[in-house]
Amino acid sequence: MSEPAPSVVHVIRSDGFAGVEKHVARLASAQAVDGWRVAVIGGGGVPMHQEWGGSRVPHREAVTLLDTVRRLDEFRGVDLVHAHMTAAETAAVLSPRMRHVPLVVTRHFAAPRGGSALGRLVAPLIRRRLSAQIAISDYVARSIDGASTVIYPGVPSAPDLLPGAQREPTVLVAQRLEPEKRTEDAVRAFAASGLAAGGWQLAIAGSGSQAPALRRLADALGVSQATRFLGHRSDVPELMASASMLLATCDVEGLGLSVLEAMALGLPVVASSAGAHLETVGGVDGAALYPPGDAEAAGALLAALAASADQRRVYGRGLQQAQRARFSIAAQAEQTEALYRSLL
Repeated sequence: MSEPAPSVVHVIRSDGFAGVEKHVARLASAQAVDGWRVAVIGGGGVPMHQEWGGSRVPHREAVTLLDTVRRLDEFRGVDLVHAHMTAAETAAVLSPRMRHVPLVVTRHFAAPRGGSALGRLVAPLIRRRLSAQIAISDYVARSIDGASTVIYPGVPSAPDLLPGAQREPTVLVAQRLEPEKRTEDAVRAFAASGLAAGGWQLAIAGSGSQAPALRRLADALGVSQATRFLGHRSDVPELMASASMLLATCDVEGLGLSVLEAMALGLPVVASSAGAHLETVGGVDGAALYPPGDAEAAGALLAALAASADQRRVYGRGLQQAQRARFSIAAQAEQTEALYRSLL
């Protein structure tokens, strides 16, 4: 009689669905397809389930730290706990039932553990408890505390879509409108590019505290009529499929899920030459990278790509090939399984 497949529980103390939750949902789904017994605690229920499609992945909601500990203690026969972010790591440490179960953690952000007072308090306990640590990029690995194994997250590969000449004359920005994302650089770059005069538009998909200031900046720079603030959108892949370029301005991006999704769709990406952009976009010949904070240089790159549909096609194709080769969900699941097996 064959032994049952190993069991892993992914934990994230959250009721939302942003980059980390999408990361968890996609990895769990791939692991379920590969035969692992997988469950997930935390993350927004409906979008998580949509991401799984037909995969059978049990899910428990967890909004608070206490919720997360309780949900963990409901499971029996778990071989591994895989925690994402400090709150989930803390829950794994506090769970009596999981005390002797190997703990794997994924570090999603380029900073030492413990951004809050509680995080700093429990950080030493987590470090003593964990069995292995995954970093989502070399940039994150260099920035966190402790040794780690770099495993790049993957995104679904996509078929070839509209060629550059048939896409809308739109520069897309898809990110939270918070200070660390530097969305003001996108508005300044678009203004510096001069593309508004040629009928191009800047589309900003995302919400956050910087939205009013960004609207004022677009008005001050004379590009408000060509700038669309779309708010939070659930159809970003569709926006990417029709846009002509993605502009990624964050200088501290741990990896950049929207950049990977753009690469999968063959969408040309103009990005700050900082953070993990050097590992994603930077791995492609002719990468459109500009010095961090240099809106004039970013605008020049936008203008050059806008002037040549053929250049956009070649560059987009290179990005798409890089995604398929280095940032697939299958490769992520395979490398994660190898790490799991080393602990079992």
